[in-house]
Amino acid sequence: MDMDMKRRTFIERLAVAGSGAVALKAANTPGQVSHPVPDLAITPASELAASLSAGTLSCRQLVDAYLQRIAVQDRQGAGIRSVLALNPAATKDARRLDAERTSRASRGPLQGLPLLLKDNLDTADSMPTTAGSLALAGTFAPRDAFLVGRLRGAGALFLGKANLSEWANIRSSHSSSGWSALGGQTLNPYALNRSPSGSSSGSAAAVAAGLCAAAIGTETDGSIVSPASACSLVGLKPTLGLVSRSGIIPISASQDTAGPMARSVRDAALLLGVMAGNDPSDPATAAGEGHRQTDYTTSLDRNALRGARLGVVRSWFGTHPDVDVLIEGHLERLRDLGAVLVDPVSLPTLHQFGGAEFEVLLYELKAGLASYLATRGESVRVHSLADIIAFNERHRDRELLHFGQETFLQAELKGPLSDPTYREARERCIRLARVEGLEAALSAHRLDALIGPTSGLPWLIDPVNGDQGTGGCSSLAAVAGTPHLTVPAGYVRGLPVGLSFMGPAWSEPALLAYGFAFEQATHAWRPPRFLRTAEGEV
Repeated sequence: MDMDMKRRTFIERLAVAGSGAVALKAANTPGQVSHPVPDLAITPASELAASLSAGTLSCRQLVDAYLQRIAVQDRQGAGIRSVLALNPAATKDARRLDAERTSRASRGPLQGLPLLLKDNLDTADSMPTTAGSLALAGTFAPRDAFLVGRLRGAGALFLGKANLSEWANIRSSHSSSGWSALGGQTLNPYALNRSPSGSSSGSAAAVAAGLCAAAIGTETDGSIVSPASACSLVGLKPTLGLVSRSGIIPISASQDTAGPMARSVRDAALLLGVMAGNDPSDPATAAGEGHRQTDYTTSLDRNALRGARLGVVRSWFGTHPDVDVLIEGHLERLRDLGAVLVDPVSLPTLHQFGGAEFEVLLYELKAGLASYLATRGESVRVHSLADIIAFNERHRDRELLHFGQETFLQAELKGPLSDPTYREARERCIRLARVEGLEAALSAHRLDALIGPTSGLPWLIDPVNGDQGTGGCSSLAAVAGTPHLTVPAGYVRGLPVGLSFMGPAWSEPALLAYGFAFEQATHAWRPPRFLRTAEGEV
């Protein structure tokens, strides 16, 4: 047996043994009846939450189990490198939350549930907020991001911060998704030589590997749905304004939003009900009044697809013939479930935007980073995009090791948001993506949602040439500011494939219901085996 084969066999055995070993070693809260920890490789967050609520599982048990699993799978073994920093207070927080459960009314279904946060979300605790950059290494936010505060108030426990594509993948057009100077390269648990995709790569890989109950990601264009698809997860990019962006390291005020990344649709719905909220510090959230729900799980319905009119977007196909075959089979299943498919539906393609989206991102990146860094005060060594660029040049042996910062340089040349060039680009984006794109298609065909493959298959990690993206459908909803849900749809040679549902603004309840009905009918998800390569790949 050659060395590669030995390593592959070791990793696969380690993956199978990992959850069992954790269950044997997990600690109990004093005075509590001992119950085995469920298999963290396959148990969804909603089931863990139910066990916590019933008292058959303690938060301390779960935290200990996850920390052991992170040590086995993330830091050693497969070396996923999805966790950038652990919360040093996690065990203490677990004991406190367990004690609370017996002394006061429950905070809700998230109480004691261990989550990971993408490391562009501010936390006012002992965890730094860094965006994966050396420029922010060891620096701490003065307050929780608004959504982090909501999760904390609901009793969620933060295991740590997830690795990410540095600066949310906006630094360079030749970047390797999942790489940051602080965290290194995150790997895809389904095939360790394949990209986890997007900037919420660590959040996705960690959930897929069973290193947390669920995670929070952020998206500007594809950074929730693409890694969710690549790592066989449910990922939801909400309507812009449903979830606050205060305390999130920004790229674009027009497109940024946070969203849940989880193993099941129910898990995502559970998280969304807590995350959604009106924040006076984020004016965009005012538009969500009257549209938010406190419990999105009430919308889940196995029969939701009966009579639903779904538009099939053929321009999202063609990334790989086997992906197309897989999704075609699911189209037939959707019809069997009662959906009315309108096929095909035409939409504006990305090239019709004429670079307008990128122009908007460049302007908003420069302005947004300056505003955000001002909230960090003198605790950080950089206070503008120009400062970050200069820092990277001074530390190019580590920061610019694999790729440059040409996107940063382009953004630094942009003027204020009052520039006519910016205003015209933003108007073009809204018109093409929302008015003449999504809204027009939904109205013309009386559709409830659009569907199609989320993206192509995960590509090989290549730090020399950067990402070799295999296509994706994220831009329409990202630019329009409307919701986008991806759900596991199966596998091609062991590599995950996602099915996307897109709808009009504030249609999260309907999209989650469609995704749930599809999920329950297909049961397409299976856990990763931490293979060295895709099935059949040499």
